[in-house]
Amino acid sequence: MAAGGRASGRPSKKKGPAKGTGGNVRRSLEGKGATPPAHMRHWYKDKARGERIAREERGGSSSRPAVRQRKPEDTPEYIGGRNPVVEALQAGVPATALYVAQRIDNDDRVRDAIKIAADTGIALLEVSRDKLDRLTEGAVHQGIALQIPAYDYAHPDELIELAHDAAEVPLIVALDGVTDPRNLGAIARSATAFGAHGLLIPSRRAAGVTGGAWKTSAGTLANLRVARAANLTAALREYREAGLFVVGLDGAGTVDIDEVSLLEEPLVVVVGSEGKGLSRLVREQCDVVARIPMHAAAESLNAGVAAGVTLYEVARHRRR
Repeated sequence: MAAGGRASGRPSKKKGPAKGTGGNVRRSLEGKGATPPAHMRHWYKDKARGERIAREERGGSSSRPAVRQRKPEDTPEYIGGRNPVVEALQAGVPATALYVAQRIDNDDRVRDAIKIAADTGIALLEVSRDKLDRLTEGAVHQGIALQIPAYDYAHPDELIELAHDAAEVPLIVALDGVTDPRNLGAIARSATAFGAHGLLIPSRRAAGVTGGAWKTSAGTLANLRVARAANLTAALREYREAGLFVVGLDGAGTVDIDEVSLLEEPLVVVVGSEGKGLSRLVREQCDVVARIPMHAAAESLNAGVAAGVTLYEVARHRRR
């Protein structure tokens, strides 16, 4: 008998619909709507990129970073903050104007500052806090700021003349590669405390007497002359020719500072930068390169601290 449609004798299985996904695949392909703007995405953290794009849209399509313009030499400086302003006024800093924020909450420091300014003929100006922010370049001002004229730098030779006029052994502090005005201010404070006759700084690539330096010095820059040299190496050479000895500070020095035999002589102490120390050309002008002995756990000292330690050691030797 020929085979027919039911050869096995078992009923055939009826095919039903295949097991599906419940529409999940179709719905997943539909997406989740338009992509939200970058600032609305919680994972968007590249704020610097957004700020750069905004700057470029405002100022053009150039991708070059903005370059901060150097201030002209005759631009006035500003000291912000209640304590620094009062200290500067009490020290006799040559100020030209006192700026006070509108509706400031007066305290003893504000009243003292206003009184000293009025007694000494300094102009008193009431301004908005926004203007104070601009004048102090965003620094903390506490509603009060003091305007001081651009610093009148001395000639390097004047620092020696100051020592001779006082009938004292010259002591000058030179800064090599110190770029933070706060370090300059701290060194000025130590130099004043230990009887130095002035600071010598390079005219380029170095911190100058700015508002930050005035603030950190606590007004001592009003009593300490700062000279500026176009070439620090040449100025040190001229000091040596005038009979001064040059002692450089460096962690790789050959002798401890308390063992230097020249501290009672006419002296120039050169403080290098915290990171690089003394430059090669300046090191060549030093009679001695000294180090400050310290615990091995501390690799180096801040330039202001190193200057203070050294100047104290010089003063201690000279009191003997």
